[in-house]
Amino acid sequence: MTISKTRFLNYSRCPRYVALEGVKKDALDGDLSYDMYKKEEYQSEISELYQAMVDVDEDGNVVDKTEVVNRQLEAMLPYYKRVEFEAGRIVSLMFGGKTIYAQETHDQVKYEFCLNGIRYLCYVDVYNESEKCINIVEVKATTSKKYTDLAGGYRKGKKYSIFRKKNNIYQLKGEIEGYPLENEMPLESYERERQKLFDRYRVGEYVHDLAVQRFFIESMYKLRHQEDKLPKFHYYLAVLNQNYVFDGTYKDNEPVYHEHHGEELITLFQLDQVTLEYLPLIEKENESILKAIHDMDTKPCPLGISCGYKAQNCCKYFQSVCGKCIPLKNSSLCYVNNPFGFVTDDNKRLKGLELINAGYLHLLDIPERWITKKNHVIQRECVLNHSQFVHKEKIRKALACLEYPIYHLDFETFPCPLPRFKGEWPYIQSPFEFSLHIESSPGVCDPYKDNVVFLAQTTGDEREELIKELLKYIDPDKGTLFAQNVAFEKGRIKELAMIFPKYKESLMKIYNRGFDLLWLLNNNKELYERLGFKGEDLETFNFYDENLSGSFSIKKTLPVFSELSYKDLVVKNGTDAIVEYANYEKMCKEVLKEKQDALRVYCAQDTWAMVEILNALRKIVNEA
Repeated sequence: MTISKTRFLNYSRCPRYVALEGVKKDALDGDLSYDMYKKEEYQSEISELYQAMVDVDEDGNVVDKTEVVNRQLEAMLPYYKRVEFEAGRIVSLMFGGKTIYAQETHDQVKYEFCLNGIRYLCYVDVYNESEKCINIVEVKATTSKKYTDLAGGYRKGKKYSIFRKKNNIYQLKGEIEGYPLENEMPLESYERERQKLFDRYRVGEYVHDLAVQRFFIESMYKLRHQEDKLPKFHYYLAVLNQNYVFDGTYKDNEPVYHEHHGEELITLFQLDQVTLEYLPLIEKENESILKAIHDMDTKPCPLGISCGYKAQNCCKYFQSVCGKCIPLKNSSLCYVNNPFGFVTDDNKRLKGLELINAGYLHLLDIPERWITKKNHVIQRECVLNHSQFVHKEKIRKALACLEYPIYHLDFETFPCPLPRFKGEWPYIQSPFEFSLHIESSPGVCDPYKDNVVFLAQTTGDEREELIKELLKYIDPDKGTLFAQNVAFEKGRIKELAMIFPKYKESLMKIYNRGFDLLWLLNNNKELYERLGFKGEDLETFNFYDENLSGSFSIKKTLPVFSELSYKDLVVKNGTDAIVEYANYEKMCKEVLKEKQDALRVYCAQDTWAMVEILNALRKIVNEA
C-alpha cells in the first residue's frame, strides 16, 4: 500500500475514510459483484455503503458517484500550473543554486520511505538546493492575505500583522531576533493569532500540508538511520502576492510577470518553527491512520469540521455517505445567521453539524423552546404552517425609495488566480459579460426590447468595450443600480473605475446609486431605520417562504415568485459561465457561437429574474 501526501491528508480527516476507500475500491475493482452486494445475506451496512458510493449504468458498468468533476477547477488548471511555474522561477531568482520544479508531478523531486509495510511518498513543488541548505517550497494558489490578516494589537489600538516581509519573504515577528514585538501587540495577542496556523481546517490548512511534507522528508532520513546526514532544511509556503498588480507586459501574447513597484507575483512564508511544532501532531495523525488501516471500520463517526461541509475541500464521501441523512430542504442547518447554534435544556450549546450528530435533522426537529430569535421563529412558523411571512409596510416604503429608471444589472466574471490584464491582481473578478434590463417606470420593462447584453468575444482584454457599452445605456445622473447582492456589482464597477480612470467619474456615480434586491426581501437595518422603523422591525426579514430553506440566493427566491427556471438552459449557473468563457479557444466556430448565445440567454435571465421578483413584490404589498 502506498500513502501519498494527498492520501495522508484525506486519511487523517477521520477514522472512517480509509475504510470507505476500501469498500469503494472493492466495488470498482469488481472483487464483489453488484448483485452480491444486494443479497440480503451480505452485511446490510456494506450493501448500503456500496449503493451510496457507486451506481450501475444502463450497460452494466459501475460508476463512481463520489468522484464529482469540478468543471471550474478543470478550466482553471492551466492557470494553477502557471502559478507553480512562476513560483519556481521566482524561488530560483531569490535563492540561486539548483532549483527543480515541473508542471508534471512525476518530474518533481520526490521523497519516500517504508514503515510497517506501507510506502510513504511525496513530491516537492519547488526544490532548491545550495551549499548551505535545501529549501522545500509548497506552492498554493491562495493569496498572502490569508496569513497577513492574522493581526494583533492593544485594545482600541492599531492592528499589526504577526508577519514581517523582507526580501519577498514573510517571517513570524516573534521569530525575528530583536524584533520589538511588544511595541505592536501583547504577547498573548500574538500567540493567539499564531495559534490559528495550527488549525488545519481553517487558516492552517496549507501550513498543515507543508508540515506533512516535512514529516515525510525527515522520516525518510530517520528510518534510514541517516539523521547525522540530515541537511539543513527550510520550509516555505509560496502563495500569490495580494499586493501585486500586473503592469500589462506581454510576450507572444502571454503575460510576463515582472517585479512591479517592488512586488513579485509570488511571495514566500518561512515556516520552519511552525512546521517543527506540527510534527508531533502529524505523528499522532499517522498513528491514527495506521489504526484505521488495521481496523477498516466503516461505522459512522461524528460529523465535524473535518468533513468540510459546504467548503471547497468537502470530503468526497460526505454528500453520498456520511451526510446523506441531512435533508436537502429545511434541515436544522437552515436557520439563518446562526453560527452559535442553540442552547439545550441542560445548558449545552449545539451548533452546525453537532445538531445532526445529536439527531436534530430537520428544521422542525429543533425544540420550539430553544428558539429565541424572531427570524428563527418566522422560519419555523412558515415551515410548520406552509405559509409566507410578509412585512408589507417595510417593503412598500423601501419600494418608494427606488428612483426610475431602474437598471437591473448582472455581471459574469472570471476569478482567475493570475492577473491577465493591465491593472489586475490575483483573483480579481474580471468582468467579461453583463446583462442590463432597464425598467423605465414601475413594471414597465420588456424582456427583450429593454435588455442589453455585452459579451466578450474573445478571452482577450475587452474591459474598456464593456465599460463603454455600460455607460451607453446607464445614465450616471439618474435612476437606480439594482442587483441581487449589489455589493458584487458595485465592487466590479469600483475596480473598473480604478483601472480606467478616464471613466471614473461616471462609473462612481453609478456605484453610488446602488440598491439591493435583498434589502426588500431580507433586511437592511440602516435603510429601515432611516425610513422610521424601530425595534424588532429592524432585525427581522421582510419576506420568508418555506421554499427558501434559509437562503436568499436568486436560485432560491426566483421559484417562489415566478415560473421562470434555469433547468432547461445550456448555461445554468455562474460556474457554467466561467467554464464556457475559459474554453473559448478550444471551440470551433459553430460551437463557440452556440455557447456564446447560451451565455447571453443565461445572463439575461439573471436580470429578468430580478424584474419578475420586483413585480411580484409590488403585487404582494398592494394586495388588500
